[in-house]
Amino acid sequence: MRLRVAAGLVDESAAISTLDVLVDLEVDSETLLAAMVDVSFDLDALSKLIAELGPQPEQDKGNLYTLLNGLLEARQVWDLWQQKNAHTSAEGLRRLLLVLVRDLRVVFILLARQLERLRGLAHADPQVQESAAQLTADIHAPLANRLGIWQLKWELEDWTFRFLQPDTYRRVAKLLGSRRKDREAYITDVIKQLDVALVGGGIAAEIAGRPKHIFSIWKKMQRKKLDFEQLYDVRAVRIMVPDIPTCYAALGVVHGLWSYIPGEFDDYIANPKGNDYRSLHTAIIGPGGTSVEVQIRTPEMHQHAEMGVAAHWRYKEGGGGDASFERKVAWMRKLLEHREDRDDSALLAGFSTEVLEDRVYVLTPKGQVIDMPRGATVLDFAYQIHTDVGHRCRGAKINGRIVQLTHSPVTGDRIEILTHKLPNPRRDWLNQQQGYLRTSRARNKVRNWFNRLDFDQNVRDGKEIVDRELSRLALAAGGIEALLPRLGAHSVEDMYAQVALGDLSPGQIARVAHESQAPAKPDIRPLKQHVRSADQGKDAVVIDGVGNLLVSMAQCCHPVPGDPILGFITRGRGVRVHRSDCGSLAALASRHPERVMDEMQWGRSGGQRFEVRVRVDAYDRQGLLRDVGTVLAAAQISVLQLNSTAAKDGSAAVEVDLAVNDFAQLSDLLGRLRSLPNVMDAQRMG
Repeated sequence: MRLRVAAGLVDESAAISTLDVLVDLEVDSETLLAAMVDVSFDLDALSKLIAELGPQPEQDKGNLYTLLNGLLEARQVWDLWQQKNAHTSAEGLRRLLLVLVRDLRVVFILLARQLERLRGLAHADPQVQESAAQLTADIHAPLANRLGIWQLKWELEDWTFRFLQPDTYRRVAKLLGSRRKDREAYITDVIKQLDVALVGGGIAAEIAGRPKHIFSIWKKMQRKKLDFEQLYDVRAVRIMVPDIPTCYAALGVVHGLWSYIPGEFDDYIANPKGNDYRSLHTAIIGPGGTSVEVQIRTPEMHQHAEMGVAAHWRYKEGGGGDASFERKVAWMRKLLEHREDRDDSALLAGFSTEVLEDRVYVLTPKGQVIDMPRGATVLDFAYQIHTDVGHRCRGAKINGRIVQLTHSPVTGDRIEILTHKLPNPRRDWLNQQQGYLRTSRARNKVRNWFNRLDFDQNVRDGKEIVDRELSRLALAAGGIEALLPRLGAHSVEDMYAQVALGDLSPGQIARVAHESQAPAKPDIRPLKQHVRSADQGKDAVVIDGVGNLLVSMAQCCHPVPGDPILGFITRGRGVRVHRSDCGSLAALASRHPERVMDEMQWGRSGGQRFEVRVRVDAYDRQGLLRDVGTVLAAAQISVLQLNSTAAKDGSAAVEVDLAVNDFAQLSDLLGRLRSLPNVMDAQRMG
């Protein structure tokens, strides 16, 4: 590749400062060369340089081309940031940046360049300082934080704090600087005492004073609402020992030497943070009654935390992000973790091929960054913005150019949706072969629109569903209009349409219908009667004005609490309780109407259970009875009798006599049985 150094455009001091930062990060030679070119060339010259390589296949252009192209693509993010408004998300811009640069080594260069720029603005115009600091706060410092590049993160944050809040910065700096010599002397004394104690305990350790950065001190003061003197970690030391057991041994020496402050000890070795950060943290009352923070870790832990693999951002910022973004961050951390390798080409190639974004990042006309699945269309984009925007969409522009609704945008495109005044979706949008919509979320929105338009068909479908459910539960279908207020429907047709659209379940209607058909319970506590049921309990049925009668449940219709009931006086076996719509009762009443008792009411069942017969119709298969039994066991329902038959056509019928508590339990059971594989229907018999 030919590189031309533009005479007179090279800022030697800026280049040296940028390269010094990158050398400290131990980047490879290609990254250093790309940084030098970026410093040496203005935007037009860099664009021309990259354009000269255009005809070559990208895989033949080399990593240097990828780095330079990433630096050029990053300019889009700076332009978008300049145009930002209330709708622009800094988080979205950060993600867009990582997508555009492709090779994440570009981020090293961008962070180093911005740090060099901030250093050079120490005596610049306040407005220039404020603009550069705000860009750093929005883009660079959070990226350095998320990637764990601490040696850049802290300085970027300190410069940002200095330029955006100069008065507060000077006040905190003065508090630190006015006592710096005393504090340094104090830390030296603490280190000496620690060294003697650790050597005496046979522990080999490296001890150092840990400098605190101005921004981190101020942030902790704000977060904990503390004065400067109340901070425990303004004075801090770090102990590094060879292994984990020695960490705890060193902690014992520290706590044996000085008193620790209750509530200020954290064991991040036994309980690592979610980002795998590990260390022992404690705060002690040191010599002279002054608080000191002590960190204890191994060299591996220190490397993990300081050089960008620990990912402090999860607990410092509350973290998050989509999977593809986190994969990019993980690859950047892996690159840092392997920084001692001289040849990272395989690693970078893996990133290019395996961690390619499965999402694209596009822009609204107002500059808001929207991420969509790769391959999604501009019509998907319209529905992602708002359902109404999608319904009214009639066209789209990308970067000012009219495109078809089937067009798939790429990262960085700015999309404008052209709309009708009124919603007007088209049915062919649902045809996947025509390619209008690629996301299920958008298709569901269009489908719901047409579902609500097809009202008459929905009414017919809903009525069929409701009638089938009431039939399964042996409930009368009459009087459905009386249920409308409790169901929140304006009319019977509206109720049926809601069922067809899934806004109202047939189970809800069945429960309300059952409750409306059941007679009201008496206001006073009924007299206790003798009751025969599945569990031989008391107070199941109350007969007004009559006591001490033997009462039993009819086996022909198996009434359960909540069913409308009538009694029939038998000869020698007391009163037999039937459902009011029972066919056997109707036959008995036609012959002996004087024996029918209509003063029957359900009382308090006292925890007893009632017999009911259920039939399950299914396509015969291996394991059918086992699955039915599993459902019954899970519902904690007793099985009194079970019969199954298989037909020559491959169907099977299972009839089960059960003991249930009430209608609600029965309804829930039927729903579970109908959901079993190969089951065609499950309904109450009698």
